[in-house]
Amino acid sequence: MTELTRRGLITGAAALTLPGFVRPAAAQTVDVAAARREGKVTLYTSAPIAAAQKVANAFQAKYGITVELFRSGGTQVLRRFMMEQQAGHAGADVLVSSDPAAVLDLAAKGLFVPFKPEGFDKVPAGLNDPEGRFVAQRVSVISIYGRTDLFPLSDMPKTWDDLLSPRFKGKLVMTNPSFTSLQLGVVATMAKLRGWEFFEKLNRNDVVVVQGNEQALNLVKTGERPIAAGADSQYANEARLAGHRIANVFPSDGTFAIPATTSIVKGSKSPNAAKLLAEYTLSLEAQKLWPESGIYAARVDVDPPPESPRISDIKVIPMDYAYITSATAQVKRKFSEIFSI
Repeated sequence: MTELTRRGLITGAAALTLPGFVRPAAAQTVDVAAARREGKVTLYTSAPIAAAQKVANAFQAKYGITVELFRSGGTQVLRRFMMEQQAGHAGADVLVSSDPAAVLDLAAKGLFVPFKPEGFDKVPAGLNDPEGRFVAQRVSVISIYGRTDLFPLSDMPKTWDDLLSPRFKGKLVMTNPSFTSLQLGVVATMAKLRGWEFFEKLNRNDVVVVQGNEQALNLVKTGERPIAAGADSQYANEARLAGHRIANVFPSDGTFAIPATTSIVKGSKSPNAAKLLAEYTLSLEAQKLWPESGIYAARVDVDPPPESPRISDIKVIPMDYAYITSATAQVKRKFSEIFSI
């Protein structure tokens, strides 16, 4: 990838705070009749299953095209995708990835078909590839969240350093960067900014490490570990909307806004259906489904999830995806050593 594109993604989170900062783009047309003849499309995604299924169901209802959905953690999705690519078998028609660093690398290798659907210019320019090889679908904002009946909001950690307080010893859960690509980016950036000493202190506060965001949320729900020490806020939002007494705190010293991007896979068995799904995913109709599930949409003309601040009101720390790519192996190894996993 060009340095310009890398730099654009590094500043993408900042672009989310500027609704007028968009890249004009001419939408490309889709052969809907050809897409319907193909009859099905396979989507790989790490979105929460209920939310992903809601969008897939809406697409199926609108076009009569079956969506075969594979959903797992971000790292697992990419692992399966790459194994199939290396075997010469493209299982996915559309890849939605929450790992911008990996997407940059895959785009540079020519694995995606350039496509700019209608609505491309409604996403902050830093979150799109200028050539259309990826476009943000939704945004994961990392928060500290917890059970408000066990820890009133006033007593919740307000900064990353607050997590190190003895008050929260034995109360914390966090995700594993070897499983979720969101956490990989967070840990890599935090280690770069704060040093590994931060995680060593966190470990001494008896943090439980689980695979992914669903497992972290489950421990918060049960109260076994009532506070998530930096996790995807959309899971807490979804739980709150379902009636759980869980609230997000966005650290006042800054947090992370990480795009999940949509790409059409080169060599897709259903190239027209893939384009149609990518176009629908970015439509105003589909984008409005995300906040209903507690998820931030990518389009700047869509409101945030209920009872959630706009990203422009959150202090966002930019992420250097080129650095994250270069440090991935070291980050996973060092994190595993510190937390003995």
